[in-house]
Amino acid sequence: MDILTPHQAKQYSPAAMAFLGDAVYSELVRRHLLLDANMPIGKLHKQSVALVRAASQSRAYELILPMLGEDEADILRRGRNATHTHNTPKSSDIEEYTRATALEALFGYLKLMGNDGRINDLFNTIWENFTR
Repeated sequence: MDILTPHQAKQYSPAAMAFLGDAVYSELVRRHLLLDANMPIGKLHKQSVALVRAASQSRAYELILPMLGEDEADILRRGRNATHTHNTPKSSDIEEYTRATALEALFGYLKLMGNDGRINDLFNTIWENFTR
């Protein structure tokens, strides 16, 4: 995958960055679940769904907000303010959904720049707080 500069990465729409970030975040959740406990696939799936739903990602957004620099906070803001052309899932309200999209946009932005170390730092903070 090509590594982009911050300027190049910011040229993508928040929705496009969230598209990538959703996959990045989901993979991290699945990896951590699998490594934390070898359990039946049905249980892994159920726990994964609970952790990647908008309500959980909204909590994650709040956890990492104080850790963000100016550029990262700007991406979060752009993701939160993105126009949502489809319906909010029944399991969440619009605020949770916009925060979840913002979180995914940030993870997508960092992935576009090849900043896996920062992704892991942020995700580890989230994981530690979710598994307490």
